[in-house]
Amino acid sequence: MRTYRQPGTVLTDHQFSVPLDHGRPGGEQIEVFAREVVAAGKADHADTLPWLVFLQGGPGFAAQRPVGKSTWLARALDDYRVLLLDQRGTGRSTRATARSLAQRGTAAAQARYLAHFRADSIVLDCELIRRQLCGERPWSVLGQSFGGFCTVSYLSFAPHGMAEALITGGLPGLGSHAEAVYRITYGLCADRCAAHYERYPGDIQAAQAIARQLTAHDVRLPDGSRLTVKRFQSIGGMLGGSAGSHELHYLLEDPWDGDGGLSDSFLSDIADRTGFARAPLYAVLHESCYAQGTATRWAAHRVREEFPAFDPAPAVAGDAPLLFTGEMVYPWMVDLDPALLPLRDAAHLLAEREGWPPLYDPSRLAANEVPVAAAVYHDDMYVPAALSLRTAASISGLRTWVTNEWEHEGLRISGGKVLDRLIAMNRGEV
Repeated sequence: MRTYRQPGTVLTDHQFSVPLDHGRPGGEQIEVFAREVVAAGKADHADTLPWLVFLQGGPGFAAQRPVGKSTWLARALDDYRVLLLDQRGTGRSTRATARSLAQRGTAAAQARYLAHFRADSIVLDCELIRRQLCGERPWSVLGQSFGGFCTVSYLSFAPHGMAEALITGGLPGLGSHAEAVYRITYGLCADRCAAHYERYPGDIQAAQAIARQLTAHDVRLPDGSRLTVKRFQSIGGMLGGSAGSHELHYLLEDPWDGDGGLSDSFLSDIADRTGFARAPLYAVLHESCYAQGTATRWAAHRVREEFPAFDPAPAVAGDAPLLFTGEMVYPWMVDLDPALLPLRDAAHLLAEREGWPPLYDPSRLAANEVPVAAAVYHDDMYVPAALSLRTAASISGLRTWVTNEWEHEGLRISGGKVLDRLIAMNRGEV
């Protein structure tokens, strides 16, 4: 362990060994990293504080790297000793990247390895870590987005390890296959695009002009990969944030260079928003986080055909606005993105994989006794409120707070207000 200080906090780094396959505890081991954060004024009696483990959104993203009492931590550190977990495969845990996975050999071997990086395995990692840090005492769990999915898995398979659960923008559809999710989220994306163009009507022509440029020319991003119209459309994920429409407008208002082509700064921005070098697992495992039983078979790609308004051809012709997509991952992404190209065959095998184990236990959730408070964002573009509320009604004792004051990133940008509300709900104070 290594301990160090930041303004107002004391941090301790922890490293844990866990089985790659929890069904074979004596088999291959991987490392999971976690960072403990305690308020500086409480560091001398940290052992008396209850633990709160944070499960990050994703899949495939490491926990936040705090600087002092940043974002929601300021509220959490009033009451808890916080553990920021780098979920398996991310951050300082044993990384799963194109280079590390190449050591596994064949695409089939890579896919078998990656099948162990879903919520069910993350929950069992948490349980091993909890026992090392807390003994048999349960701890509190805070799950944001995909971390909320993991929290519901935790309630399904190891509720004895939880003193309480706090979920923000992360109540999944318990029995919803990926297709059902995308049939809702495509509609939400279309609504967000319509609202954006109503706010910034000049962006209709701006986006159409960019689409025409990409259709007529071979435009390359800084990493040498091609920027296609469909790849340009995928920047729509930014519309799910509270400031996303305004950020999109600024991106579209000045994309051109003096020679009539797209500027280097614009292309650099697009590369940052459409590339997966920082989180390849997000692309490779995204649809698998919905998979229970059957294969996903690139569900977002297939369901898109049911929404012809997302066809870019009319926009290129100037006959319709260009619609942007959201958190969808498509098979062409693993062909275009250099960070994903080495994982292409493994990604296709994962998309065709059958027999995924269940991620949730409806009967156990119906008998739940763990206090649970969940923020459901009414206009959430990524985790549909309709599915979240159906799930909320299926978990005994769960209390929901439905709000349109915040978007999906409310935990991060609310200055502790979202977390404070959830804590108060579990305590019966509101």
